[in-house]
Amino acid sequence: MGRLVTRFATGLRFPTLFALAAGLFLVDLVVPDFIPFADEALLALLTVLIGSLRRRRPPVEGA
Repeated sequence: MGRLVTRFATGLRFPTLFALAAGLFLVDLVVPDFIPFADEALLALLTVLIGSLRRRRPPVEGA
């Protein structure tokens, strides 16, 4: 499982930001709030958005 996470994180453009958003999402699941599931949904979407940002490929020579 550790290798899978490492392989996924190395391809991310902002791995630290992804880890921060994922950690904040997990903490937010435990802490009670006034509007249930509103902030959890937003943090989950933010984490998925950051996780989908991949590193840019270097430009191809001659194209």
